[in-house]
Order: sequence, then C-alpha cells, then structure tokens
Amino acid sequence: MAKHQFQTEVGQLLHLMTHSLYSNKEIFIRELVSNASDAIDKLNYLKLTDEKIKAALPEDWAGQITVKIDEEDKSITIVDNGIGMNEEDLIASIGTIAKSGTKSFVENLTGDAKKDSNLIGQFGVGFYSVFMVAEKVDVISKKAGEEQAYKWSSTGTGEFDLSPCTKESSGTVIYIKLKDEEVEDYTSKYRVETVIKKYSNHIAYPINLAYTEEVTEELSEEDKKAGKEAKKTKENRNEKINEATALWMQPKSKIKQDEYNDFYKSISHDSQDPMLTIHTKAEGVNEYTTLFYIPSIAPMDMYRADYQPGVKLYVKRVFITDDEKELLPTYLRFVRGIIDSEDLPLNVSREILQENRVMANIKQSSVKKILGEIKKLSKDEEKYAPFIEQYNRPLKEGAYQDFTNKEAILELLRFKSTKTENAKMTSLSAYKEAADSEQKAIYYIVGENEKVLRNSPLLESYKKNDIEVLILDDKEIDEIVTPMYGAYKEWEFKDITSCEAPKVEQTEEEKKEVEEKYKDVTEKIKEVLGEAVKEVRVTNRLSESPSCVVKDAEDAQMAQMMQMMRAMGQEMPASAPVLEINPDHEIVSKLKDLKDDGLVADVSWVLLDQAKLSEGMEITDTVAFAQRLSRITAKAL
Repeated sequence: MAKHQFQTEVGQLLHLMTHSLYSNKEIFIRELVSNASDAIDKLNYLKLTDEKIKAALPEDWAGQITVKIDEEDKSITIVDNGIGMNEEDLIASIGTIAKSGTKSFVENLTGDAKKDSNLIGQFGVGFYSVFMVAEKVDVISKKAGEEQAYKWSSTGTGEFDLSPCTKESSGTVIYIKLKDEEVEDYTSKYRVETVIKKYSNHIAYPINLAYTEEVTEELSEEDKKAGKEAKKTKENRNEKINEATALWMQPKSKIKQDEYNDFYKSISHDSQDPMLTIHTKAEGVNEYTTLFYIPSIAPMDMYRADYQPGVKLYVKRVFITDDEKELLPTYLRFVRGIIDSEDLPLNVSREILQENRVMANIKQSSVKKILGEIKKLSKDEEKYAPFIEQYNRPLKEGAYQDFTNKEAILELLRFKSTKTENAKMTSLSAYKEAADSEQKAIYYIVGENEKVLRNSPLLESYKKNDIEVLILDDKEIDEIVTPMYGAYKEWEFKDITSCEAPKVEQTEEEKKEVEEKYKDVTEKIKEVLGEAVKEVRVTNRLSESPSCVVKDAEDAQMAQMMQMMRAMGQEMPASAPVLEINPDHEIVSKLKDLKDDGLVADVSWVLLDQAKLSEGMEITDTVAFAQRLSRITAKAL
C-alpha cells in the first residue's frame, strides 16, 4: 500500500466539503450516480468500436448502476459496470485535478453555503462532495481491458492510500462509511430513492436500489389462537427505481416541463430550472434530435479559456463525447444539452467531426433554432431582461464571429443609450425607429464607466440635436467587436470619438474661416503639449465644454489592435489623442489674445488633462495638474 498526498487545491476543497458546505448534502448521490453513468457511456461506446474491449466483455453486458444501503454497517455503496479506472486514472481523477476546476471553484465561492454547494458539479469536482457525509471512502476499480484492479482509500484529510486489489469485472465500487449523524438519512430507502428520482430519474441506464427489508412471517389461524409469535426475518431486495430512457427521444407532447427540468439538472449539475428548453426532432436529409437548454444563470467558467463544453454528442443513443467545443459556436458555449444523430458513424473521430457535412448541417440548423427561440423570448422585454443580463456579452461576440447569422444576432442585442436609464436598454430596431429620417448611422461611445460616458463632452452636440448614442461600457469587448459589425440594415456603426459630429449648421467655408482664425492658438497649444497630443484642432462638436480628446480614423483602427494585443497579455503603448478645442468657449477665445507664455502653457495642459479626465482617462502627472490649477486660480483671483 502506497500513501499519496492530495494536491494543495484538493486539500482546500476537502476542507470546505467537511467543514462548510452543509446546506445540500444529498447532492453527493447525484454526483456519484452521474459519474457512474458517464463511465458506462464510455464503455458502451468502446464496446461498439473496439474489438479488444468487446471481446473482454460478456455477450450480455448491459450498463447498470446499483446503490446499496446498509443500516447495520452504516454505509452506502454505489456500483457501476462502466469503463473503470487504473492506478494512473485514480491518481489523476481523485488525487489531483488535471484541469483548473478546483482552483476556479475556490475562487468563485461566495460564502453562502447553499450557493457554494451548487457550484460543486459545475466545476467538475463532484466526487469530493462525498466527504460531506463520509467518515471514510474506499474506491475499488478495474479498467476495462486490463487485469489489475486498485483500491483507493481516504478519510478526506491530507492523504490517500492506493494499492492493488482483486475485482472480477470492470467498473467501480464506491464504498462510503457514513458519519454517525448521516446514517439515518442515507440508509433510509425512502430518502435515497427520493434523491435518486429527484436528480437521476432520466439517467439512461437502470439504477437499482439494493436494501434489506424486515419481513414478518404470516401465521396460520391455529398458530394465532395458540398465541405463537410471528417470526421476523430480513430479506434482500433489489428494485429498479428510475425510468432509464433517453428523454430526448420521447415525443414532446408526452414530456412535462418538470421532467425536462429534472433532466437538465442531471446533465448540467445545476440546481436551478433552465431559462429556456429547446427540443427538436429533424427528419429528412439528416435525421437527428436535439435537446438544448439555456441556464438561468451563466456557467461560472463561461469566460475561461478552458471552459467545459455543455453539449453531449450521441449517435443512435450511444454516447460519443462531451468534450467537443465544435458542436456549437463558441459564443453559444453557455448552452447545455444533447445532440443525437442517426447518420454519423459510431467511430467518428474529432477530426472527422470538424469536417463532416452531416455535423456541419446539424450545427448550422441548431444555431438557427437556438437563435430563433431566443428571438421569441425577446418579444417580451420584461422576460428577456434576465437573458440579456446573463448573455448579452457572448452574443456580442457572435455578431462579430458569425457572419451568416450576424443580422439575427444584432436583432437580439440590447444596449444602454443616452435615451435609456434605470437599467433599461434598447434594441437596434428601436434605435432606428426612434431616429429622424435624416439619420443614416448608429452612433456609439465606448469606455469603462457608464457614468463617465454619460457625462462625456463628446455627447454635447448629439444631445443638442436630439440624436441617441449607444453607451458601451464593456470596453474590453465593445472596443474590439463593435467596429467589426459594419452595419445594421444599411446603417453604419460610428464611434463618436472618431467621426464628425452630425447636424452641424456650418458650411465648409465657415469651418475653414474658424480654423484660420484659431490657427495661432492650435499651433501654440501643440507646441506646448508636444508629443502628448497627435494634433490640436478646433471643433464644432462641443457646446459647453472647452475641450475634448478624440481618435482619428487611423487611431480607431489601432485601438482595436491594441485591445486585442492586451487581451493576449501583450502590453501596448497608448497612442497620443487628438485634442479638440471649442472656439465658442470663453477660455479658448481669451487664450487667443493671451501674451503670458507661462499662463498659456498652464492653460494648454489643463485643457488636455481635464478633457482626459472627462473621458475617464488617466493623466500622466497629477501633481503637475494640481500645481497648474493652483497657479491659474491664483491669477484669476
């Protein structure tokens, strides 16, 4: 027998399981039964595609799970005849965490025990939930096609034991010695049966409940008259307690929403009902069934590069994979569910999957169906608001990535704008409808802080002319994807920081006249500011503020590239902004005739710095800014 130390993160997780997450202990049954089902899925697939494995299995092999309760022994045991694990698998699966699931789980803990216990399955660390009820756990497993079995044992502290043992057939036995205070609950037939039916009723393999029942012998009338006592004996019982059918293959008319919800919880490890259920059976050129769900709350790993895909692929009810990110586009990575094809070969490889025309057709049709159902939901803005709260951001990615469905996705997006408040949002169709007949563009402003954006000087001419501007305050994504949208129903998207202000009642001749009049001022300011600005020019976009900073067209393209490079972890130097000054503002008009070079320099820097601050940008030297303000104030007084 060899002793092994748990990985550090596993140790943290086990401590949480044994000391904190007590609000929903019963989920350990859900997690272990789900793992058992996955193990049978994998062996069922190999039985059909691997001759060596097929030869090693009995001809009448069929997947099944047994849950055995024993009150006298104070234990509950979960047995499957699936693929099993060897020594390496046991260490990798329950001694360490190959993926970053545990770390993510620990990072996402809220301190609310009930909420935290619901995260367990979502992060693929469900096995450890057994230590909420276990004094000790033994896992005895034999991998299909191998001779040697192994026993893994732990009390859930800092280490586990691993040693060779004997086991006749492939599969896994998880023996759980219960803590004294858990015996009554988890050796109760009624309690365990209720939990299994609640979480695992639609597991596609039989789940048998093995238990001992006390039976009283029937007495004859003579024995009753003679006052004899009836003998009590204990008999073993073994009952199938789940439906064991592929829910997605049943007609929609026969499935209740509660059944859909229970199945969703069993495949997603979520404790909440889904927001949307989408069940489709396609017949014709390609025959397939899909059952998709949109979770009420976005998966915690949605923005992680190593996110776990939520869709399982089956071929004729045989499980193929649950680890293929190409089954749906990445912007729909929050979708959970099943794809079951009648046309794909059982031994389909990952490479074939990515190039297969049948799979491409299923993917394309599935995307259109999902987007169509989301569109139906969007007809009621009140019901649609929770969806937007969770999934507006990945849909923005979709409008950028999926050219085929771009128009449909743009219809689904919602935006904050200068004409919405109190968390209300607008659609692009509503934006167009509200605009006047002369407007031919969709104007937007991008930044990190909604309040700062709403008070930006750049909005002054738009507000004055009653033109709605979209407020995009998720800069990390908005700055990259919005310029890539191109147009919506022939209306181009225009960033107000790099386009001309609309509806300015000024001829080209008048514009040149103003530029010429203030040429000395712009040159003087540029000379003072040097490389801190790319250019200084007069503007007609301001009505109240003395100055603003903008990007020219070249800088706008560079901003997207810089944002993408930063997202990949590469720091990029910020490009110098263009400073625009308002010729109608008192400060600028007085600056024209000012002869004090020192004061000109102070005012020039303050015009730039306050314009930056108005846009939520950092200024390079806050001490110098404060000193300049002090000098200007002193002279004004």
